[in-house]
Amino acid sequence: MATVILLRHARSTANGAGVLAGRQPGVALSEEGERQAAGLVDRLAALPVDAVVSSPLERCRQTLAPLLAARGLDPAVEPALAEVDYGDWTGRPLKDLYGEPLWAVVQQHPSAAVFPGGEGLAVVQARAVAAIRAHDARVTAEHGPRAVWVACSHGDVIKAVLADALGVHLDGFQRIVVDPASVSVVQYTATRPFVLRVNDNGGDLSGLVPPAEEKGEAPSSDAVVGGGTGP
Repeated sequence: MATVILLRHARSTANGAGVLAGRQPGVALSEEGERQAAGLVDRLAALPVDAVVSSPLERCRQTLAPLLAARGLDPAVEPALAEVDYGDWTGRPLKDLYGEPLWAVVQQHPSAAVFPGGEGLAVVQARAVAAIRAHDARVTAEHGPRAVWVACSHGDVIKAVLADALGVHLDGFQRIVVDPASVSVVQYTATRPFVLRVNDNGGDLSGLVPPAEEKGEAPSSDAVVGGGTGP
């Protein structure tokens, strides 16, 4: 199967404002976010990006705009990669949510958390993982098993996908950190995913490029005993 770069949108006007933005309209990139988005062009320059998939929300589309312009690509918009529907919590200050009984559930037992008037985190994981795997299969069929593609989504959504790839129960997903504009990389194979990067904020990504002689070969599902040799 292909290799997917899970890209969290760049810093938005809501990040750092102490508000749970969710799917609230009008949340765009901040000035810092625009700089981060522009920087992705150089960060991913060494990678042969074959396809791009995006959450429909504005901050994800803005994050991808410089990369898409540089590569001449059109994104597939995927509603299943949209931000969590936080329901009645949407737009509320975080300081007002800390005292809610549900807050402790979100922190300690997120698989049981269902936001009032919104969706549950278990549902978020199910929809997001299904979408990533479906697009991965599509990209593989179109571009081969050594293809590289980008999926731009949101923090909790990406954390849920990574928890699944790591074989970690959803109740452990709060241990995963996914910063704005960070990339996490998963390579799916016939029997298991391999997690290649988590919350990478500036590392060299050139090692993700498959060797020329291997481009037509499907990645092995076997883990290297004793650890691999690296790129």
